[in-house]
Amino acid sequence: MLRFYFHRTPNPMKVALLLEELGIPYEVVPVDTYKGEQHAPAFLAINPNGKTPAIEDDGVRVFDSNAILLYLAEKHGAFLGDPTDRGELLSWLFWIASGLGPFSGQWVHFQTAGAAEGGEYAKRRYRFEAHRHYRVLDQHLAGRGHIVGETYTIADMSGWAWIRMHQRVLGEGALSAYPEIERWFEGVNARPAVTRAVAIPDNFAFKATVDDEAKQSLFPSNYVAHTA
Repeated sequence: MLRFYFHRTPNPMKVALLLEELGIPYEVVPVDTYKGEQHAPAFLAINPNGKTPAIEDDGVRVFDSNAILLYLAEKHGAFLGDPTDRGELLSWLFWIASGLGPFSGQWVHFQTAGAAEGGEYAKRRYRFEAHRHYRVLDQHLAGRGHIVGETYTIADMSGWAWIRMHQRVLGEGALSAYPEIERWFEGVNARPAVTRAVAIPDNFAFKATVDDEAKQSLFPSNYVAHTA
């Protein structure tokens, strides 16, 4: 059975949604990143980058959320859209992986636990870039039901996982400034598989407090002893 290494953060949620859409059997293996379990040797043997998600599938390991989406969608022949849209699919998947996701995550980092004081340049940059990526997607979705082509694909799943964090990224009510995203997001959220995917974390007692242990696990660069 496929083993799915999971934490309740956006990138694992992409994979959770695809697995629920596919309806294939899988085992969830919780990895509590607030406790540092992603740094354990046993998990590093699955993902040497020490991040969730990862999967093991009949002896094949795959890590990086978008790599997993592509691997599973290709294996099961589903949610890839029209073959003529392959270039668009890859473009938006990599745009989410390199732009929407990282800049959203970094802005949350700098406005919360990562930079209580100082770092004003970084805060301005990541806030601007987070909003810029929302504008790009909002403009792209005008007149479209899906991110790529005419059908629901893994690009929608990948984007959904980050847009569902919009309150933390943009603030309460701020998604209304991006009406095309809001419309598209509501459409994805209405899918039954979303209900099942978002319920997965309820089965596990993940640590929720961002204390010193969590900060050291999540942001080890701030705890590394530096030598001159």
